Amino acid sequence: MRIGGDGNDGDFIDRTGQSGGGGFSLGGGGGILGMLIPLVLSRFGFVGLLILALGYCALSGIGGGLGGGVAPTQQGSEAASRLSPEQRNMLVNTLKNTDAVWTDIFRQSGAQYRQPKLVAYTGGTQTACGAGQAVMGPFYCPGDQSVYIDPSFFEELRTRFGATGDFAPYYVLAHEVGHHIQNLEGTLDRASRAQQARGGAEANAVQVGVELQADCYAGVWANRAKAPDGTRAIDPGDLEEGLRAASAIGDDALQQQAGQAIRPESFTHGSSQQRMEALRRGLTSGDPAQCNYNRV
Repeated sequence: MRIGGDGNDGDFIDRTGQSGGGGFSLGGGGGILGMLIPLVLSRFGFVGLLILALGYCALSGIGGGLGGGVAPTQQGSEAASRLSPEQRNMLVNTLKNTDAVWTDIFRQSGAQYRQPKLVAYTGGTQTACGAGQAVMGPFYCPGDQSVYIDPSFFEELRTRFGATGDFAPYYVLAHEVGHHIQNLEGTLDRASRAQQARGGAEANAVQVGVELQADCYAGVWANRAKAPDGTRAIDPGDLEEGLRAASAIGDDALQQQAGQAIRPESFTHGSSQQRMEALRRGLTSGDPAQCNYNRV
């Protein structure tokens, strides 16, 4: 995928090399349960197995925040950064490109797009939703309208999940921005209320719809993204790379990888087939109206 930029970091915040986030615990509002409640978590890392082990649906109670979190701090010093120039450019340029695409989409519908922040960190960091940890995988916090990612995840994506190629990291980030779109649209609040009213497998089904819509929104962005010369940024083979990544992070694939029986009623992010179909739908149509996976 051919994405460039002007070198201006904009709403990108570099916390890599800084300490923060604290450790895990199973009790108290600041522990792992309190941390999971308000976050929209993506099934891209160990977080999927963690949620299954806890038997808890991560989307439940979303949007309220814990009250004790903090908004993103100012960008760390260059000396403290652990990002390579290539990583920084990829993160900064992806954020700016998603901003441009979604600003245009919102403008066409008569709305104004509020741009999210993108925070890179290592190990752990504080968010308006509580303590974030790399083990959770990339996530979006509606409390501070920020996407959080430990860049070491990209290596895990390649080695553990076999999601090779340059499109997979773009897909991950664009999926998280998709959750930001849902926050602006009010989908996350509606989903939270629906989950609280239904519970159990029906609540899980609500979250599946949220996650599939975010996958589809990632495809919409990829369809519309522009290269520095104004042509389409997507290259031949990018769709196939994205589909391989989507397949590797389906709930059924992760349950199999963990040596568990496949239990569709426990799915919270969708099967491999569902995630591939959602990404393909957005990428081939370029139309967010086609991402109608939510019934809330």
